[in-house]
Amino acid sequence: MSTKVSHLSDLKFNLETWKRELCFHFDEMDTFEDKLEEIAARAYDKNAAIQIEQFQNRILIEKDVISKLKHRCKNKMTTLHSLYNDKDENIKYQTAQTPLMDDMRTYIKMHYELKEEMMTFFLNWLA
Repeated sequence: MSTKVSHLSDLKFNLETWKRELCFHFDEMDTFEDKLEEIAARAYDKNAAIQIEQFQNRILIEKDVISKLKHRCKNKMTTLHSLYNDKDENIKYQTAQTPLMDDMRTYIKMHYELKEEMMTFFLNWLA
């Protein structure tokens, strides 16, 4: 029983960590949106306007992905709470955790790629 609780505790920790990270990224996207609007207000050339629009679209997509991942984490947490008493379901749940973990890895990789592109853009236009 203690091993089971330990595994579930580890899963809960992962879910809570992912949820905090997703909240941070969502807020970070708001900050980036504000910075893009600041650059757009300066009326730079057409190339900058095109890049700003592309970044704004990517931010909208990322925020949607964040919302969906947060919802999945919340659903997993709800399921997790119901598993503390069911040994067979516990094993199935641990296996079912893998797709979310893979999706989080993919999301995080893509988030940091977008962030790097945006930081380069900011350096070019805010210098």
